[in-house]
Amino acid sequence: MPQPFAAGLHHIALTVTDLDASIAWYGRVFGIAHQMEEAHEGGVGKLLTDERWSLIVVLHHHDANRREQFSERRTGLDHVGLAVASRAELEGWQRHLAELGVTHSPITDRPYGSVLVFRDPDNIQLELFAPPSA
Repeated sequence: MPQPFAAGLHHIALTVTDLDASIAWYGRVFGIAHQMEEAHEGGVGKLLTDERWSLIVVLHHHDANRREQFSERRTGLDHVGLAVASRAELEGWQRHLAELGVTHSPITDRPYGSVLVFRDPDNIQLELFAPPSA
């Protein structure tokens, strides 16, 4: 049996309807920029990351895409959850999203941690989680 994963998540790859709009949105929200692209059968993937390559998002466009909005009610991706170090950092993200005009939930405190929810231009739900307070 292989060893369990220890290094963490490498990247998130999402299919989007408008590459330019999504590149701009992910760039503004997460401070990542387009670094490279890779053609694939029936489309293209564009890789966005920060200078340290600590967050990598690959946005895919498929020629056969029907441009429908994302729905977690279909089989496949439900949402993407990303970790932040503390509730204070989560509050900073809440301010950042508000400054950008990105619609988001209030921070919800749960026994497993605190969460802030928002959606990208294709309606893909993104969640930021902070560990529970000690």
